[in-house]
Amino acid sequence: MAASILEAIGRIKAEVAQWLAPETIEGICRTLGHTWRERLLDPVTTVHLFLLQMVHGNTACNHVPRLGGVSCTGEAYGQARARLPLALLQQLLTQMTSTLKEALVGDGLWHGHRTFLVDGSSVSMSDTPELQAEFGQPSGQAKGCGFPVMHILAMFHAGTGLLLRVATAPLRTHDMSRIGQLHPELAARDVLVGDRAFCSFAHLALLLAQKAHGLFRIHQRQIVDFRPHRRAASKRSRKKGETGRPTSRWLKRLGKHDQLVEYVKSTDRPTWMTAEQYQALPKAIIVRELRFTIPIKGRRTRVITLATTLLDSERYPAADLADLYGQRWQIETNFRHLKQTLKMDVLRCHTVAGVQKELTMYALVYNLVRLVMREAARRQGVEVARISFIDATRWLATTDVRQATLQLLVNRERPNRIEPRVRKRRPKQYPVMKKPRDQLRKVILHKKHAA
Repeated sequence: MAASILEAIGRIKAEVAQWLAPETIEGICRTLGHTWRERLLDPVTTVHLFLLQMVHGNTACNHVPRLGGVSCTGEAYGQARARLPLALLQQLLTQMTSTLKEALVGDGLWHGHRTFLVDGSSVSMSDTPELQAEFGQPSGQAKGCGFPVMHILAMFHAGTGLLLRVATAPLRTHDMSRIGQLHPELAARDVLVGDRAFCSFAHLALLLAQKAHGLFRIHQRQIVDFRPHRRAASKRSRKKGETGRPTSRWLKRLGKHDQLVEYVKSTDRPTWMTAEQYQALPKAIIVRELRFTIPIKGRRTRVITLATTLLDSERYPAADLADLYGQRWQIETNFRHLKQTLKMDVLRCHTVAGVQKELTMYALVYNLVRLVMREAARRQGVEVARISFIDATRWLATTDVRQATLQLLVNRERPNRIEPRVRKRRPKQYPVMKKPRDQLRKVILHKKHAA
């Protein structure tokens, strides 16, 4: 079955399939100094079975040998997977992503710029002491009654939906604390799009230092005033108790709700930066602020205020910037594909290294599905966004290498579709677990003996 997947990918893009070929996997293992005995579950077979497991929604380990046609137990497969070096999977993902990025990331350019989407999310894991100590659990859950949660920060290519980089952290971690791990993916003139969490002087200054650009929604607490020649807040105004003034200095009006301002570096250093990094930032940067209104009924937010380092209003009209920021919602859809379609919302392993391997393989499988979607879109003459992600996943999981054509389901165009975020099917009315399971068992046994 894994051979069928590799051959199917090879027919679409041979240079991608080569990174999962036996000689490539064995070569990386030797480079890492990983040794193994000649056995049924060698690194090549184990990686291919791991790939099958993720394509089938992280199915149970006992199911994997049947999927791959391998005569072994689920326990043996789990032990073989534990022996795989995490660096092996990470290097496979890095090499494959680099290959895809060079070939596909030029798709969907915006005004000649490559555009990327960034956002944070979270995934749940098994309740083990090691994972609890590493990631922590929500504060509202009692000890022994919840599950550890991993915070993830991901960067996607806007044009193709490719997942380029994932950074992990404990649950109580701000998105900005791991942004430095994603910046190496950016080159000069690239545009990074994100929500309020990423809009700050420090982040915009870091992007400018790389000659890259940012487009972010301004935080709700930041005061923005579009009146020409308005005054900025100062030490004197603060002493007088004057409020309502923005901290930025007005420079130029570009439109009714479009202006150039100067952001000044604060004396308060962000906790996610070192003193040396913050000291290296310039004292001030020029930023463009703009505001637009969403006219579609039913949307939760109607007024959006953005900050960007794309300053030329003629080359980058405000309406185009609003449309670009509107693409940010794609990242929510991408997370839904990962967490619901591929079932990444709950990682199954019991160790830190194990969940990191699962996450890495999920990213690898997600990009393979995206590759299938792009090729299907090219052959069927439609936009890649209209190709069904679920159907591409099923094709990858069950395809026959003798299949002559790649024909996937094309979703209907449904502009301005609105769906309430509610559940129709009622869950079972069990009470919430508020005490550890062993204590609850004792209560049941006590009641049973008392009766």
